Amino acid sequence: MRALAHRNFQIYFAGQGISTLGKWVQQVALAWLAYHLTGSAVLLGLITFLSLIPQLLIGPLAGAWIDRHDKRRLLIIVQSILVGQSAVLALATWCEWVDGPFIAGMALLLGLLNALETPLRQALIGSFVDEPADLPNALVLNAMLINAARFVGPPLAGGLIALAGEAACFALTAIGFTALLAGLLKVRGGDSPRASGSTAQVFREGLAYLWHTASVRQLLINVVLVNLLASCYAALLPILAKAVFAGDARILGWLWGAAGAGAFVATVVLAVGGALHRLGRFTVAGALLCAVSLVGLCLANVLPLALAALAILGFGITLSNVSTNMQLQSEAPGPLRGRVVAFYIALRFGFEALGGMIAGVLAAQFGAPATLGVAGALLLLALGTACVARYKAALRG
Repeated sequence: MRALAHRNFQIYFAGQGISTLGKWVQQVALAWLAYHLTGSAVLLGLITFLSLIPQLLIGPLAGAWIDRHDKRRLLIIVQSILVGQSAVLALATWCEWVDGPFIAGMALLLGLLNALETPLRQALIGSFVDEPADLPNALVLNAMLINAARFVGPPLAGGLIALAGEAACFALTAIGFTALLAGLLKVRGGDSPRASGSTAQVFREGLAYLWHTASVRQLLINVVLVNLLASCYAALLPILAKAVFAGDARILGWLWGAAGAGAFVATVVLAVGGALHRLGRFTVAGALLCAVSLVGLCLANVLPLALAALAILGFGITLSNVSTNMQLQSEAPGPLRGRVVAFYIALRFGFEALGGMIAGVLAAQFGAPATLGVAGALLLLALGTACVARYKAALRG
């Protein structure tokens, strides 16, 4: 917990905790609202796609742009717009103005804002700790906070939907975003180093670093595989809750919360044993657990088994993704950190968006369990192929 010794990180940590809790409440409420109104698996996949695809399309360019500017000031502006977006969503839902196209439009707006907010926030963490050696601990504590909210937020959303409706969830999210905004206004940390040159030049410089650094390139390939094939489960949870387990929003909250519990445990493991020399093994182990748990979720015919499979799946995804992020940020030069984070986030969420969209289309035709089983089998095949390729390369060397 040593990163919490830094005052600026303490302030950020408190505001981010409340904000992330609100973000998960909004995500569950938006998915349930869409499925409740339309019953469409395709719309669920579309919402996931629209809320995440901007990360892939504009995230890398956003990283080059934010490396040239004052990151804290930009994040304050983006966070203010996020507060307004949640407030509008709450008002529209309370007034019953929402339909499928409106929900899709709000998901797209959220995706565009997150394409700026996420790399800005991640790249700023380094400026909230005074000792560079404390950066990995700050990153894993940030991930722990996110996944604790992921554990608490969905069940909270499920209960709040049943008690007061989706509009209350969106209003709570607006309050949560305001907490992080207040924290950002209070911190007085020095901004991280800025890159010089045009945005295009800065972008090309970052791309060259990622492509020509073999260890970084391998990490990013793993990010693509895990999030395309494993993270797609999130788009299908409302279908599992309603069609497979004959439940309501509370069951959806438990399903999402089970994955969040596993993810939180993964961050604890990384906080305790996440020394840099171990992170590569954590990345591979997490991907393998994802593949096995997807197959298990496909075969689970009762709710307790599904909850166990989702806990393992959440553990594997987080173990792989967070260990990758820790390696990337620890190795990246300071002026390049915003671009490295942006590329990582673009691949992390962009391929989750593609996976969610594909999973929604396939689930409409073949059902959610079969779709999850195919994803798990493909991930196992990809990991096996990668292991064989590395073994052959080692023999040649």
